Amino acid sequence: MIGPLPDQPRMHLDRGYDSTKTRDLLQILGFAGEIAIKGVPAPIQAGKRWPVERTHSWMNGYGKLRRFTDKRKIIVEFYLYLAASLTVIRRLINRARTVYRWPTRPTTRRLR
Repeated sequence: MIGPLPDQPRMHLDRGYDSTKTRDLLQILGFAGEIAIKGVPAPIQAGKRWPVERTHSWMNGYGKLRRFTDKRKIIVEFYLYLAASLTVIRRLINRARTVYRWPTRPTTRRLR
């Protein structure tokens, strides 16, 4: 069992929500909002970027997914799985470039 809810619920938001519209909505809903202020570094950094945001930006790099209009589930899943597998393969190759080095390694990223 979780226990009772707090009397004054709190909402922690990042700088993207720093606007009077958001603050007014929090006040209407009865939430105590803690919104990071634009231009001021946050006191606690969770990391460079959240893994979900980073993954979404990688997936948005595939234009076929952005312009996709097919409604068949199997086709949509195929392109999503293809993009996900290409993203993972690209990350593994980039990681291997920095971890596994050899003396005659080419200086450019192009494979010859």
